[in-house]
Amino acid sequence: MNCVAAPDRQLSRFYLPQNTVPYLQQLTVFCDFDGPIVDVSNRYYTTYQLALTDTQGFYQAQGITLPIQTMSKQQFWQMKQERIPDEEIAMRSGLRGEQIDFFLGRVIKIVNQSALLNKDQLQPNVNWALALLHSYGIRLVLVTLRCTSQVKQILRNYGLTRLFSGIYGTRENHHAYQNYAQVKQELLQQALSEHCSSSYTEQSPLAEPSVSAWMIGDTEADILAGQALSIPTIALTCGIRSESYLKRFEPTHISSDLLCATSYLLEISRAVGSTELAL
Repeated sequence: MNCVAAPDRQLSRFYLPQNTVPYLQQLTVFCDFDGPIVDVSNRYYTTYQLALTDTQGFYQAQGITLPIQTMSKQQFWQMKQERIPDEEIAMRSGLRGEQIDFFLGRVIKIVNQSALLNKDQLQPNVNWALALLHSYGIRLVLVTLRCTSQVKQILRNYGLTRLFSGIYGTRENHHAYQNYAQVKQELLQQALSEHCSSSYTEQSPLAEPSVSAWMIGDTEADILAGQALSIPTIALTCGIRSESYLKRFEPTHISSDLLCATSYLLEISRAVGSTELAL
């Protein structure tokens, strides 16, 4: 589905017939945090730059000059979106052997420092998307590999806490950067057991109006977690994975951002309402 950040003339796609509201009020959207809601690209790129500088300084102190070639943000982020390993990113930046190990250690050490966390910012149109979902009575639950305390602080900073029925995160700072798929599945399973009582099948949500939960995320961990628990998935391309990479995992749907995913969910509910009227 083509979806563009909506000017006023496109607002009509967010308005629904009254008969769709009961369906929406039974719906739970489980959503990742980094990517769908928060843009982490500036933090990750700055981390990369600082880790390179630290590595260069460490070896310079030993009289060794490294042939560092710092990537542009566009080059760096494109590699992250194709899930190129940090080892290869380091190699393409001019590092070799133990230099790469030092660089990787610095990345893990500094990526969650407060000065860098401040570089995270809300994705465009997120406030609008969350408000729309909330206004239709859709239950919103965060399922994230990020440290729970960090998530709660950011939500408080932006006044978004009240929009979420639950937050399922981790106690570890490094899980989000490493993107552990198994941990994401365990978190989603816990959230599902506490917020949904429905059973799920592998039928298409377009053909099965009783589907009452969706998983929205920007990585393979989100898609795999949803698929493992038979929940339809929406993959977003505004985060740390490209559309071509996400397609390999066959999500139910792909959207450019959370607002477009919201539009898609409302379209489905409109179709469900039309079906019920026909019956």
